[in-house]
Amino acid sequence: MQRYNDLSSYLKKKFGSRLLKLSIDGGFSCPNRKNGKKGCKFCSETGSGEFTIKRKSITEQLKAQISFLKEKDKSNGYIAYFQSYTNTFLPVEELRKMYYEAINFPNVKVLSIATRADCFNEDIYKLLAELNEKIEVWIELGLQSSNENTRNNMNIGYSTEIFESCVQRLKELNIKTIFHIIFGLPNETEKDYKNTIDYVNNKKPWGIKIHSLYIQNDCELYEEYLKNSFKVITWDEYINALIMAIENLDKDIIIHRLTGDGDKEKLIAPLWSKNKIKTIGEISKILKQRNSYQGINYKKDKGAL
Repeated sequence: MQRYNDLSSYLKKKFGSRLLKLSIDGGFSCPNRKNGKKGCKFCSETGSGEFTIKRKSITEQLKAQISFLKEKDKSNGYIAYFQSYTNTFLPVEELRKMYYEAINFPNVKVLSIATRADCFNEDIYKLLAELNEKIEVWIELGLQSSNENTRNNMNIGYSTEIFESCVQRLKELNIKTIFHIIFGLPNETEKDYKNTIDYVNNKKPWGIKIHSLYIQNDCELYEEYLKNSFKVITWDEYINALIMAIENLDKDIIIHRLTGDGDKEKLIAPLWSKNKIKTIGEISKILKQRNSYQGINYKKDKGAL
């Protein structure tokens, strides 16, 4: 029995096989790092682009990623993933050039773009709609938490109101959205995690990515960690949070990931986050033991938040 609605199953059904994700660094920056701003406290110096190949053209990066990853994965189709920093934070004509270079690469089936909800304008929406007519487009947006106090404390830099406006516009254009959330942000509790999942259900994205907070020595949060100003989420706490999330998540929302990848050379805590296989295995084991599955506790009639 399949216990949750995972991305691999979607890809096999839609494209006939798994797709290899090729991470791209488009040379973007972030509005939250401009004019003296330090960015989100949990974000690394590379803007979450630890697995990109920098200082090469889009085509060169894709070729290099394939050469590196093909030893581990024999997939013949690709997801072109603009990962580092804010991948809509350029003039639309520059975006057009980069996006088209990516989708014109042989066997690219999906264009995936990680960005911020405050970095769109109507010209960008129109470009994405145009691309979505030619190839499947995914837009990954950093929600992280539905708690406004947490979002402010983490210097995320925009409200859930702006987030919701962006999500609504993308839905109007039939563009798939993926919400990125983090469990273990400072001072958050199980109640906050549950509220965030309820928020996700209410906004009904196509997909979700979940990972624990991890602290690298190149993020602002590292300084606070050294002062013992907050407690890092334990493995058991994270497992419990994931089980809660899966059981309460609308079964139609596709789970893209349940753990994250930090830079192992820079990772300070929690060290258990290095072992993704153990975490995924434990989730599968517990769901089976409980005879549980995605959405078992989801109630459609909860109403708007």
